Amino acid sequence: QVQLVESGGGLVQAGGSLRLSCAASGRLFSSYTMGWFRQAPGKERDFVAAISWRGGSIYYADSVKGRFTISRDNAKSTVYLQMNSLKPEDTAVYYCAAQGRTDYSADYSIYDYWGQGTQVTVSS
Repeated sequence: QVQLVESGGGLVQAGGSLRLSCAASGRLFSSYTMGWFRQAPGKERDFVAAISWRGGSIYYADSVKGRFTISRDNAKSTVYLQMNSLKPEDTAVYYCAAQGRTDYSADYSIYDYWGQGTQVTVSS
C-alpha cells in the first residue's frame, strides 16, 4: 500500500514558478514509477511527466517540455515537479501517481495509487 500527498500548489502570475512535492508512505517507493497528471475543469485528466523507479527514464508531455522538470528523491520518498515559465493554460489540479508495472506510462488507468491533488492557478 502506497499513500501519496501533494503540496506546493498556489496562485502565481504568468511567467512565474512553483515547485510541487509529493510525499509517499511505505518502504517500497523506489520500486515505483511516479507520474504527474493534471485536470482542468471540464477537461480530461492529462499526462504531465513521469520518472522511472531509479530515475533513469524521464518523459514529459509536449506542452510542458522545456518548462517543467520532474525529479525524485528515493531516500525521502518524494517526487517533485519544478514548474517554470508558467502559463494561464497550466491552471489545473495537479495529481501525483504511482505504478509498479512499467518504466513509463502516460495512461492514467495504469497508475495504482493517487494523491488528492493540489491546485495550481496561473493568472495572466
